[in-house]
Amino acid sequence: QVQLVESGGGLVQPGGSLRLSCASSGSRFSIYRMGWYRQAPGKQRELVAAITSDGTTNYADSVKGRFTISRDNAKNTVYLEMNSLKPEDTAIYYCNQYLIPRDYWGQGTQVTVSS
Repeated sequence: QVQLVESGGGLVQPGGSLRLSCASSGSRFSIYRMGWYRQAPGKQRELVAAITSDGTTNYADSVKGRFTISRDNAKNTVYLEMNSLKPEDTAIYYCNQYLIPRDYWGQGTQVTVSS
């Protein structure tokens, strides 16, 4: 069973930056699509950013130009660099590792953007 462990969340002021990390315990990490999702109180979980095995990325419109997803296959880790953070970015951020039929989730890390 694959375990995903997120880190890097916290409290940051508007306009600030955070870098989230997600370490995977599984093998063959490089073949999986990796994604970051978030869920704010009272809202559905939504895709923030994803990166495929060949490095193709896609982003939610709300974070384009501010967030960057990357992966280090040698470290079995995916990152989410978040800049110019806004209060509406406040949510629990979840890491996802996916390749049909396997779908793994981390426990989430809280990101709070507030002055």
